[in-house]
Amino acid sequence: MNLELFIAKRILSKNEGNFSRPIVKIAIISIALGLATMIVSVAIVTGFQSEIRDKIIGFGSHIQISNYDLNSSFESTPIEKNQDFYPSIENTEGIRHIQVFANKAGIIKTDEQIEGVVLKGVGSDYDWSFFSDKIIEGKAFSAKDSKKTNDIIISKYLALKLKFKVGDKLRMFFIVDDKLRARAFTISGIYETGLEEFDKQYIIGDIAHIQKLNKWSKNQVAGFEILIDDINNLDKISQFVYENIGYDLNSKNIKQLYPQLFDWLDLLDMNVYIILILMVIVSAINMISTLLILILEKTKMIGILKALGTRSISIRKIFLYNSFYIIGKGLLWGNLIAIIICLLQMQFGILRLNPASYYVSVVPINLDLLHIVLLNLGTLLACVIMLLVPSYIITRISPVKAIRFQ
Repeated sequence: MNLELFIAKRILSKNEGNFSRPIVKIAIISIALGLATMIVSVAIVTGFQSEIRDKIIGFGSHIQISNYDLNSSFESTPIEKNQDFYPSIENTEGIRHIQVFANKAGIIKTDEQIEGVVLKGVGSDYDWSFFSDKIIEGKAFSAKDSKKTNDIIISKYLALKLKFKVGDKLRMFFIVDDKLRARAFTISGIYETGLEEFDKQYIIGDIAHIQKLNKWSKNQVAGFEILIDDINNLDKISQFVYENIGYDLNSKNIKQLYPQLFDWLDLLDMNVYIILILMVIVSAINMISTLLILILEKTKMIGILKALGTRSISIRKIFLYNSFYIIGKGLLWGNLIAIIICLLQMQFGILRLNPASYYVSVVPINLDLLHIVLLNLGTLLACVIMLLVPSYIITRISPVKAIRFQ
């Protein structure tokens, strides 16, 4: 029988007379709350980053290929649709889809208001998966190479502001060769992404309208959008695309197109690191205090064990077993609390946000098993390392003085 484990169980047995009993409970609660805070913090931040990143990519794709324009306006120089890489680049590992696009700035005028917007033209190859759960009224249109459609989808923001609904006619005005040109569209659907910076700006329509307004041929587009399987491979695939599209074309990934948004998302990582460090330190200090109190309370027992010939390393094991029990129980409750909070938020969206400030209407949660495992291992490792030093005090205790200790 493991003597150290037996004694450790006896120390932590239900004895209301133990002074350390409430201290042990406080230590368990401290570890549980610390771990729960870390798991929820990581789940919220990674969920927030993922949600915003996916929305930005939904409008702009992972990688855009276009001409070498020196300006950042929406009036780009056209390129030929027939390229060596289109659509064969889809066969490259890591690349999911390639599609054509064109943008043109315009104005929507109603009897009461005028709103500047951007018409994003898409073709028959457009991947509608991003909008599949974003369209709240009506439906997406189908762009065909053989026939131009007047259907468009607009955001809920624009629909409310300009008092449009599904099925309404919409007139949009464009500047072409310093002259005003009007186009009539029909609203087939209304979408809402929560990313107001884009919802205020973009209307999705048939690319054929932009080609006609700009006097382009059907074989001319503003550029190509590439979607990839894993954003972690973005830099690698971006470099591959840049090297394989020819010297006369340029490519930019989504981080280069919207650096301010991605820099902002990266700053959130620092907040998480600070929370993790603080929570681990608090948990470790609580465990050190608890172990020292246990040692202080059982000083006489330590002296008797030493007098009976028990080695210091065996006595240290007794108190380390106690510590492992406290840490383990704290981790168990911490995981349980965090997972319940995350699941409730994912299911019911209890915590809500202002989309105008945060780009999402509810606090997003990314409950990743790997993150939970790493946080548990990190907390356990930090606490165990911190416990080795105070447990060394046992080797310095004199049996004679310990037995006399009151």
